[in-house]
Amino acid sequence: MIKGLTSIIAGALLAVVAQPIASHAGKYDAQFRQFLANDVVPAAKRAGISQGTLDRELAGLTPDTSLPGLVGPGGKGAPPKVNFQAEFRSPQRYFRDSQFNSLVPGGRRLMQKHAATLQRIEAKYGVPKRIILAIWARESGYGGAKIPHDALRVLATQAFMGQRADFFKGELISALKILQNGDVSRRAMRSSWGGAMGQPQFLPSSYLKYAVDFDGDGKRNIWTSQVDTMASIANYLAAHGWKKGRDWGYEVFLPENISCTREGPDNRQKISKFVREGVKRVSGKPFPGNELNQPGNILLPAGRYGPAFIATNNFYVLKEYNESDTYALFVGHLADRYGSNKAFVADWKPMKDTTRGAVRNLQVRLEGLGHDVGGADGLIGFKTRRSIGKDQEKNGFFATCWVG
Repeated sequence: MIKGLTSIIAGALLAVVAQPIASHAGKYDAQFRQFLANDVVPAAKRAGISQGTLDRELAGLTPDTSLPGLVGPGGKGAPPKVNFQAEFRSPQRYFRDSQFNSLVPGGRRLMQKHAATLQRIEAKYGVPKRIILAIWARESGYGGAKIPHDALRVLATQAFMGQRADFFKGELISALKILQNGDVSRRAMRSSWGGAMGQPQFLPSSYLKYAVDFDGDGKRNIWTSQVDTMASIANYLAAHGWKKGRDWGYEVFLPENISCTREGPDNRQKISKFVREGVKRVSGKPFPGNELNQPGNILLPAGRYGPAFIATNNFYVLKEYNESDTYALFVGHLADRYGSNKAFVADWKPMKDTTRGAVRNLQVRLEGLGHDVGGADGLIGFKTRRSIGKDQEKNGFFATCWVG
């Protein structure tokens, strides 16, 4: 009975979707319609999406093959060699001082404008207002950035021919739930090329779990409500383990006798022990007393070619928002600059850009030598950095923990 009903629904959808694009069919349109009918519709129905919602939202939908990072129908094809996200490019380009200078004044104005509301948000969720504003700034320029894409089309395309098909099929179904609930109109549901929506750039599943109605109008509105946006960011971080009363981290002088291969959250120790080893804050100030007996770890986003940090657990909560050391560091540093205009003390030394494909090849070679790079994904995370350093030391070189 259920199988028969599914076939009828799938056939009806196939017919509806096919009609508007028959005269301008793209290369993958027929396969895409089959994917919607045979894969998405049955899964959506099981998740409680109504036939009316499916007919309304999927009719006429075509894949957007202009999106970066696609590999082919079914996720079959070679992964891209180019780094499309800024977070995975050379750090010295990512941390241009002009970016911080352009974002700080707006953040300070919003901090004053929403002072009372931010105080209530901070009291409820335990996340500092400067961290909330810094994420908001990085994600959408405090809501000023143009969000260019139809979220549903992006998610459907990524589910059809992206690298993480199952993941994006789940996000597509979550987006259909949001539309069915009436939280936002289809026209207003805009996203990035990766499917992140609204001012805090939530994926649909994150919206369903963490978006909050803090302005009391009955809607969880991350598209046009500044208050809901700020509270939703705070709720997300709190739910992912933000520790109230701790900072994200501190720029430090890291003595050369401390190897860069000791980087990483799995090498945490009490901050007081780092102090005994000669680690000092670049500001000249001592570490806060409440931090000394708390765990921290070395963070070197560019190996020995950039500033060094002692990161707290909260740094890795920021990474729950975006799995990139440079992203989390950008947020933490911007948050600090709302209170002062001080840039990083150490320089980001010039280095050549490398492609994701080249990094992936390097990781495969390091794995072949027995190193744990955290997976050959083309991203230069701490496991890759310290693996490079260990290989450098093994071959008699001073470890820089960076490519090249």
